Amino acid sequence: MGKSIPQYLGQLDIRKSVVSLATGAGAIYLLYKAIKAGIKCKPPLCTNSPICIARECPGPGERALPQEAPAPEASAVGGPKGLAVERERHGRDSGELRRLLNSLECKQDEYAKSMILHSITRCVYLLEAEASACTTDDIVLLGYMLDDKDNSVKTQALNTLKAFSGIRKFRLKIQEHSIKVLELISTIWDTELHIAGLRLLNNLPLPDYVHPQLRRVMPALMEILQSDYILAQVQAVRLLSYLAQKNDLLYDILNCQVHSNFLNLLQPTQPGSLLYEVLVFAERLSEGRNAPHYRVVKWHYNEQSLHESLFGEESRLADRLLALVIHPEEDVQIQACKVIVSLQYPQDLRSRPSSCQPSRSYFKNTE
Repeated sequence: MGKSIPQYLGQLDIRKSVVSLATGAGAIYLLYKAIKAGIKCKPPLCTNSPICIARECPGPGERALPQEAPAPEASAVGGPKGLAVERERHGRDSGELRRLLNSLECKQDEYAKSMILHSITRCVYLLEAEASACTTDDIVLLGYMLDDKDNSVKTQALNTLKAFSGIRKFRLKIQEHSIKVLELISTIWDTELHIAGLRLLNNLPLPDYVHPQLRRVMPALMEILQSDYILAQVQAVRLLSYLAQKNDLLYDILNCQVHSNFLNLLQPTQPGSLLYEVLVFAERLSEGRNAPHYRVVKWHYNEQSLHESLFGEESRLADRLLALVIHPEEDVQIQACKVIVSLQYPQDLRSRPSSCQPSRSYFKNTE
């Protein structure tokens, strides 16, 4: 070879350095190309897909602002360009809600319809002026969504109708869907749908012509109340408390069949929100059954009825109430006292306010 070992190793080190230098230069060049391509990249075109109202999207075929864009610039007419909420605050219609409603009329798959409805619901809450500018035809369109084959679409449509029900001029039109909503609640066992439907009903004054349908769905409402889903239970018992004040529905509620462990709803371990609503329900029932016009009739109840569970000879309601007097939440304590007072003084309950205090000694003196 003619070379000594030290000379050979030195030459090898030089070659390695050259290779390393070339490799590093190549990596830097590739990184430069990637950064350059990213800078030249333009935002995607907007489509008719569900639009997030937190980003400006002028319309199909136009470029959207990137998420990292700086503060919106002022437009030629002096209004801000950017957030739809900002535009409405400055008295300008962003057109966001109208675009979403128009896109709902186009043929969409179930997922797209569900997402569009969700976006409409948010717009109604956030863009008050645009929501108020909608028409009853928009409510009719949303009502059609209740007949969709997909439960998630039905649920989102119920949420959207609930949002619109906060606007007075739409309430009568939304009331027309009450029977359909009750039908969905009673025939489909879906917790999210139950919550959405019951929230809508609880936000509406139910007309008398709905009462026959309410009688038919009473068992379903009672089943939801006795389920294990707190949010659905709370909404169901709120509706039942409202209906308990209707003279023509009181007997149907009291005679409705319940599970043998119905009073477990009044266990101290239940969430305070549920306990409070069930106690309000019990108070309304107690007041109603002791009203003069109800007592003049001799009613007959089946053995497994709500009446027998709460007010029958073998009921353990008193034990449950006394245990709730020392509940950690004051609202629950006070409401338990109100139920006890309604049971002890049925004749003059309406004529004088309760002086019940949430203390244990009060009930010892009463007993």
